[in-house]
Amino acid sequence: MSKVQGGMKCVKYLLFIFNFIFWLSGLLVLAVGLWLRFDPNTVELLTGDGAPDTFFIAVYILLGAGGLMMIVGFFGCFGAVRESQCLLASFFACLLIIFAAEIAAGVFGFINKKQIVEEVQKFYSSSIADVSNPNDTAIAVIYHQTLNCCGGSTSDTSTTLCAEAEENTQDCLTAISDFFDEKLHTIGYIGIGIAGVMVIGMIFSMVLCCAIRNNREVI
Repeated sequence: MSKVQGGMKCVKYLLFIFNFIFWLSGLLVLAVGLWLRFDPNTVELLTGDGAPDTFFIAVYILLGAGGLMMIVGFFGCFGAVRESQCLLASFFACLLIIFAAEIAAGVFGFINKKQIVEEVQKFYSSSIADVSNPNDTAIAVIYHQTLNCCGGSTSDTSTTLCAEAEENTQDCLTAISDFFDEKLHTIGYIGIGIAGVMVIGMIFSMVLCCAIRNNREVI
């Protein structure tokens, strides 16, 4: 088996280090997805009859991308060590697919952000529309306790539930919007950082793959 020399040997080890970091990034994405899926606050707000499921679709995309990134990172390390053109080319293709999936998930979340917020706000508004219904009252109380809010900005039907709320308590429609802004911003910052790492990885893999091919042609 031919061995790359000089600067390309440095690229080889940089690619190995990158793939280890990429594997850790996949673990981070998977952890964020699991956090969003099983976070007590999120689960309480987004489960139940009539609750919107759009948010969880994006979370499942994150979970799939995180698991795939871990697998690809592992094989990328192996391909760099073995100096395999096939594995490195496959690694590049997988990175490209994951990058495209990440962009798609980001676009999906950005486009549907307003819809997600509106659906959750409607779900909350419906839960306080009939305070005589024990199930709806229980749902409203979960929102009040989780988000430290009470009532809707234009609703007068929740005065019974908010009788003991403090005077400066935030309304729940605004609190719901702020809640999702915080969640989506967290995902966005992590996604931007990982996208940059992926672009570097694609460059390194192609440079090393071309160096291995050229080295074999010379021999």
